[in-house]
Amino acid sequence: MARAATTTDVFNAIAEPRRREIIGMLSDGGEHAVGDVVLRLRMPQPTVSKHLGVLRKVGVVTVSKRGQMRYYRLNAKELKPVHDWVKVFERFWTHQLDRIKIRAEQKMAERIARENQTDRNREEK
Repeated sequence: MARAATTTDVFNAIAEPRRREIIGMLSDGGEHAVGDVVLRLRMPQPTVSKHLGVLRKVGVVTVSKRGQMRYYRLNAKELKPVHDWVKVFERFWTHQLDRIKIRAEQKMAERIARENQTDRNREEK
C-alpha cells in the first residue's frame, strides 16, 4: 500500500519527529525566522525550510514575508483534528493515572504508619 503524501493532511505532516520539534518551538506563539529555527533546533537550513513548507501546506504554520525574511507562526487550530482524535483515547491514560495516584497514596499511608509505629517503639524503650 502506498504511503499518503506528507502534505495531504495534518496527521501525515506531524508524523515526522523533526516537524513536531518545529511545532514545539513555534508553540510559544511568536513569529520565527527560518534562521531562528535552524539555530535553536540545530538542523540544517534546507531541512528546516523543507519541513516548514510541509507544515505550511497543511495549514499548521503561516508565513509572512518582510523584506528578504520569512517569518513562521504556529496556526494551532489546524492541530484540532489531532487533538480530537487523541482525546478519544484519553480514558486509557486517565484511568492509569488514577490507579497510580491511589497506589502512591496507599504507599505513603503505609510509610507514615510504619514511621509512627517506630516512633512509639522508641518512646517505649
